[in-house]
Amino acid sequence: MSVDFDLIVIGGGHAGVEAALAAVRMGRSTAIVTMDPERLALMSCNPAIGGIGKSQLVKEVDALGGIMGEAIDATGIQFRRLNLSRGAAVWSTRAQADRRFYNQYIVDYCKRQNKLTIVEGLAGLIMHEQDRVIGVRLEDGTPVRSRAVVVATGTFLGGLIHIGEKKIKAGRFGEPAAYRLSDSFRELGFELGRLKTGTPPRLDGDTIDWSRCELQPGEDPIPFFSYRSAYRQFEQTPCYLTSTTARTKEIIVANYRRSPIFSGQITSSGPRYCPSIEDKFFRFADKSTHHVFLEPEGNGTSEVYPNGFSTALPEDVQAEAIRTVVGLENVRITRPGYAVEYDYCPTYQIKQSLETRRLSGLFFAGQINGTSGYEEAAAQGIMAGINAVLFIEQAEPFLLDRSEAYIGVMIDDLTTRSTTEPYRMFTSRSEYRLALREDNARDRLFGYARKYGLIPDADFHAFKATQQATTETIKRFSKARVRVSELGGLADRFTKFESVTIETLLKQPNVGIPEILPHLKSVESVTSSSPEILERAAITIKYQGYIDKQAREIAQFKKLEHERIPEEFSYQVVTGLRNEAREKFARYRPGSIGQAGRIEGITPGDVAVLSVHLKRFKSAVA
Repeated sequence: MSVDFDLIVIGGGHAGVEAALAAVRMGRSTAIVTMDPERLALMSCNPAIGGIGKSQLVKEVDALGGIMGEAIDATGIQFRRLNLSRGAAVWSTRAQADRRFYNQYIVDYCKRQNKLTIVEGLAGLIMHEQDRVIGVRLEDGTPVRSRAVVVATGTFLGGLIHIGEKKIKAGRFGEPAAYRLSDSFRELGFELGRLKTGTPPRLDGDTIDWSRCELQPGEDPIPFFSYRSAYRQFEQTPCYLTSTTARTKEIIVANYRRSPIFSGQITSSGPRYCPSIEDKFFRFADKSTHHVFLEPEGNGTSEVYPNGFSTALPEDVQAEAIRTVVGLENVRITRPGYAVEYDYCPTYQIKQSLETRRLSGLFFAGQINGTSGYEEAAAQGIMAGINAVLFIEQAEPFLLDRSEAYIGVMIDDLTTRSTTEPYRMFTSRSEYRLALREDNARDRLFGYARKYGLIPDADFHAFKATQQATTETIKRFSKARVRVSELGGLADRFTKFESVTIETLLKQPNVGIPEILPHLKSVESVTSSSPEILERAAITIKYQGYIDKQAREIAQFKKLEHERIPEEFSYQVVTGLRNEAREKFARYRPGSIGQAGRIEGITPGDVAVLSVHLKRFKSAVA
């Protein structure tokens, strides 16, 4: 087949960019079809990367060679680590970005890639021959042929913006939506649904009384995301915390009927964990105030993002309400907040590889799969890009399970559960979160990255040296001793001993590298170790018992995951199976016995019946 590109990616957001760059790293000619080549990976909502659960995804994307971590490290204006008072399983990093600089960094990076072409246009039709995709036809009629296609349309697929009673056909403020592409999916037989997300008004920072708000400083030393980033020291831009008032609630409650969320104008589901301000006051009627985080949009602008004040109220109500927030009494709105509805495809229609079941060679990534967030989109994008290349090469798909990565947790959740609201990642979604920490993303995924040519060999070998240095440091900590009399405030914990090992110290509650650093001078070759190696060693020592326990749980989990269910297996011939279970198995097509058991509404009895028939099926075809 004559093609223009090996892979076409529809959409230049975070999912589309990661998909395209992964394919380029794997040596494939790739095109990104986007309406504006200068707006790649634009942060259309909050100017930040990371957060609880989300930073783990960024670290995993980075370990697979992705660009997101590197880009935020280069363009971030403030970095913080969250949950440090809790266990390492939930430590998370979050960075405020210079929104414009982040976008420009990605654009410049993409322009330097020899095998990447940016096609300016609007995709209108998925071209196919029988049940295989062969390319995309643009809305102007231009055909672009390829061996595979990744769809990463964000909120542009059937996008409709709501500001009060006003409706605008757009996927993002000031940008048209893709309606013909939605029609193309329907014609192909895909089921489409509608979801909603929203964004707050943007504010002029020069009109904010910062003295009335609470300072939220950055962290030093700066915790970067990417293993590739060189350390840079800079003056971090402060964020601030403020709150709504009783008067804010009065204004919003009085105008519920003018909100499209309550008037019936919007009928689709929005993100549960990022509700609009009007939804907050409705759902939490007993609360009179809510926090609002004031996040600068960058160093070159005075524009501020009021995180926590997402709204679709009319502009006049937005202006009245926002001026009742502490410190914002005289604030000027530079752009109104809005809600946006968009089309998505319920995820029973995709495989774990993110390839669609209806059309081979067609992959979905990002909000078309019902997720929300830059990080979730980027993680799906890189997996879709890798698997699209493997599809072209007729190789086995790259699949991550729940014990290997948050990426695996997310994709498993999407393909085994009904997506009725935008999906967001949290550490609580993983039953193996101690094994899926921020600090060990490369331990878990670097082997895959090397296998698929996503990272240079030199990076892989350098990390092997880091792993070896960590092992050696752990050994030294188990032998090196410190006199109890020299422990200061920690001495009370060891009154019966003359000396204790560094390992024993690290196992104590609220004791980490900062607390024992003064005692490391006598430990050979440790004082010169990098902070990364010291922290890796400390985490392993402190949580070794729990890590070992989780490893045993993962081994049990793997047994069920290894019981694979062939794609051609027919559930209609499984006798003794409840009708509901038969219908759900046929709908979701689980890839393993373990995944079958995680489908909503499936009982242990259903799994037992399925397992018996699967063994008979495999024996018959052996």
